[in-house]
Amino acid sequence: MIEVFFDCSSPWTYLAFHNLKPLAAELGVAIRWRPILVGGIFNTINPSVYAGRERPVPAKAAYMGKDLQDWARQAGLTIIFPPTVFPVNSVKAMRACMLLEPEGKLEAFARAAFEAYFGRDEDISRDEVLEGVCRAAGVEPARVLAGIAEPAIKAALKANTDELIARGGFGSPTIFVHGDDMYFGNDRLPLVRAAMLRRPYAASANSPIAIPPEKHHSR
Repeated sequence: MIEVFFDCSSPWTYLAFHNLKPLAAELGVAIRWRPILVGGIFNTINPSVYAGRERPVPAKAAYMGKDLQDWARQAGLTIIFPPTVFPVNSVKAMRACMLLEPEGKLEAFARAAFEAYFGRDEDISRDEVLEGVCRAAGVEPARVLAGIAEPAIKAALKANTDELIARGGFGSPTIFVHGDDMYFGNDRLPLVRAAMLRRPYAASANSPIAIPPEKHHSR
């Protein structure tokens, strides 16, 4: 199993979210999506992110913009770095992902949230935008907006965030292979693939899915 801790407020996470599905299909493994609140991680252990935003290096910032568009082109995505609201408060969207995970609707909701924010510059912190995201994902908006206010959902999102910190994570997306092998960022996906191929049958109680023999190719 590939385990992914993610927050819909990151364009690099949007890329990984898109690119991981064909990788997992190639390898014959499942993805477990773990919603987090990345702002909580930055506040707790990675405040350097805020310093970098306040005092960006112009040449580095320009290159990062180009790099993002290069990756988006490679993935076949249109990604707009949101000119209106960045960073966005993603807490409601991520609570909705938590709420919808048991129903099998997490992926559809997250994709719709990514498309709204990075494709159309819509502020996913606003209820009226989230209502449209819900409709695009095929879920009832009023039920979701009521559900994300439940204490159990709030606690579950915080627990995921705290778990990632405890396991050594510091941002989104953070990917774990076989439970303990950590990778950070969309550009590490070739390393994720290599790690899966090195340990194709490493199933455990927490990772019951192994790569079948016909999917394992030596390199």
